[in-house]
Amino acid sequence: MTRLEQLLRLVALEPNDPLSHYSLGIEYINLEEWDHAVSAFDRAIASDAKYSAAYYHKARAQIHAGKHDAARQTIASGLAVARAAGDWHTQNEMTTLLESIP
Repeated sequence: MTRLEQLLRLVALEPNDPLSHYSLGIEYINLEEWDHAVSAFDRAIASDAKYSAAYYHKARAQIHAGKHDAARQTIASGLAVARAAGDWHTQNEMTTLLESIP
């Protein structure tokens, strides 16, 4: 069984678990399946709107998919979440990512 298959099975067992969706999104990034990654991060955020790292990785996938405006919007939302949580690391990552968008 592949890592992707394992994660898909986990998401099916725990459909409201943000970490499962987040892990699936990371695997889709590793596989360069950008739209699938965005969808997985959307589900992670829907399960936990305060999951700041999911915003960061969603924006990464959007940038790779050529969806720069959507990535900027995701980063804006993610920055607000990270600031509210005091998550300086993710906040710095998102700021750097925002500056890299062409």
